[in-house]
Amino acid sequence: MNKTTKRILTGLIVLIVAFLIIYPKLDFSGDSEGEQPTARGSAAMAPVPVVVMVADQQRLENTISITGSILANESVNLSPELAGKITRITFEEGQYVKKGQPLVYLNDDEARARLERLNYSRKLYEQSENRQRQLLEREAISREEYDIAQNELNTNLSDIKVVEAQIAKSVIRAPFSGIIGLRQVSEGSYVSPADHIATLVNIDPVKIEFSVPERYSNEVGVGGNITFSRSENSNIMRTGKVYAVEPRINLETRTLTMRALSENDDRTLLPGMFVRIKLVLDVNENSIMVPSQSLIPEMDGYKVFVVKDGKAVEKRIKAGMRTENRVEVTDGLAPGDSVLTTGILQVKNGGAVRVTEVIRNN
Repeated sequence: MNKTTKRILTGLIVLIVAFLIIYPKLDFSGDSEGEQPTARGSAAMAPVPVVVMVADQQRLENTISITGSILANESVNLSPELAGKITRITFEEGQYVKKGQPLVYLNDDEARARLERLNYSRKLYEQSENRQRQLLEREAISREEYDIAQNELNTNLSDIKVVEAQIAKSVIRAPFSGIIGLRQVSEGSYVSPADHIATLVNIDPVKIEFSVPERYSNEVGVGGNITFSRSENSNIMRTGKVYAVEPRINLETRTLTMRALSENDDRTLLPGMFVRIKLVLDVNENSIMVPSQSLIPEMDGYKVFVVKDGKAVEKRIKAGMRTENRVEVTDGLAPGDSVLTTGILQVKNGGAVRVTEVIRNN
C-alpha cells in the first residue's frame, strides 16, 4: 500500500470518529420541541398538594383493656342460728327487703316457757336479796350470807338473758337491705344451721373484680377510674372507681387483683356477669397527638413534616403512647404546628407544598 492510500484511509477514519462524537449532540427536534425541557422543569417545581392537621394539646388517657366479673356489693346465704321448725315465712321471692326486717320465724314455744319460769323465780330472788341486804345493814347476818342471795339473783338474771337471746335467734332478720332470692324451704320445715333458706344480695352499687398484669402493679391503685361494658360491641358504657387492691401478686397468674364500685340504680348489672373493662393508668391533660400515618420511621426514631411558609419542613420527634389511629408526640412539636397527613412520600425537606385541607382535633 502506497503512502497516498494510507493518507486517504487515515483521513477517513478521523472523519468517522469525529462524526460519531458530534452526532449525538446535534438537535433535530426543531424550535417547538425545544421548549419541552423548560416545561418539564416547571412541572417539577409545582407545589405538592397536601392535607395537614393542626397539632394542639388535648386530654390523653393511658388505658389497658381487661376482663372482669360483677360481684354483689353484699351477699349472704340466710341460715338459722338455732335448729327448729319454721312457723312463718314473711318474704316473697325476689322481694326487696330492708335491714332488720323479719323474714322467717322458728318455733320458740319452749324457750318462752323457760323465760316465763325464770321471770317468776326472779321475783323470789329479788325479794330474798332485798331482805338479806336489810339484815346486813343491821349487822344481823354475815356478808357471806348476803353474797349468796345476791349471786342467786344475778344467776337468775343471766339465765333470763340467755333465753331472751335464744328467742331473738328464732327470728331470722335481714342483715342488710337488698333483694332476696329463691327460697329453699317451706313453712313447717325443720331447719338447722347447716340448711340454706335463701340468698340475700345488695346490688346497688355493684363490685367489679378484675386482674391486671404484674408489670402494671406500680401504675394502678385505689382511686383509679374504669369504664366497662357487658359485651365488646355494647354502646352502653358505665364507670367505676377502684376502692381496693389485693396486697400481693397471684403466683399462678402473675396478676394483681383489684375491685371497683359502680352505681347500679336500674339493677341491670347482676352478680356473675362478664364485663370488658378499660382501666385508666395515667392521664395527660396536655398531650400533642398526630395521626399514625404522619410518622416516618428512621433508624433512631421518627420524623414528621410540618408546613412553614408554604414549604415542607422536616422535624424529628419522640413518640409516646399510641391509640387506635394516633400517636402521642412527647418532643419535637409545638401546639399549632401543621403536620402533613398526606403527600408525605412526595415532599422533600424545604419543598414547596399547597395545603388543600386543614384538619383540627375535636
